Amino acid sequence: MDNYNDMLAGRTYDSNESYLVKLRIKAHATCTEYNRGNSVITHEDGAIIHGLLGSHGVNCFMIQPFFCDYGINIHIGDNFFANYGFTVLDSAKVIIGRNVMIGPNVDIYTVGHPLDPVVRATGIEFAKQIEIGDDVWIGGRVVICPGIKIGRGAIIAAGSVVVKDVPEMVVVGGNPAAFLKKVE
Repeated sequence: MDNYNDMLAGRTYDSNESYLVKLRIKAHATCTEYNRGNSVITHEDGAIIHGLLGSHGVNCFMIQPFFCDYGINIHIGDNFFANYGFTVLDSAKVIIGRNVMIGPNVDIYTVGHPLDPVVRATGIEFAKQIEIGDDVWIGGRVVICPGIKIGRGAIIAAGSVVVKDVPEMVVVGGNPAAFLKKVE
């Protein structure tokens, strides 16, 4: 349990600790069950995914497949849509606002690994919370890296890799994602 608390607090933790492994196995099994279902399930209709997430609002849709590590660290606001292949490595909290649209094959990674290969081989990791504001649109095949905050009304162009915070009401794109223009 200490590793779980360290994980959520952004401190290094042992990802191989038995409690964390059990939580991941449970979440992966739940995702597998969810992904065998109908092509579109709302949170209101899908008790499977309802029990997986930390919290969610109304009118939340995720098209299968969906993958996550824990699920309990994912918090989603009202009027949410995620297209095919949404993956969330939620070793830290992932807070998603209202009216957010996520394109196909988007990856959100809260987890990171030590640079030293000897330490990395031990299973030691760190995690940083990700926050996505209200009214955000994330294009297909976007990768969001640990610790990122995306401001209200921002648009992330398809194929972008987000390694820095994104201000409100801007369009960013590229690898790494950079400012393209303001949202009018």
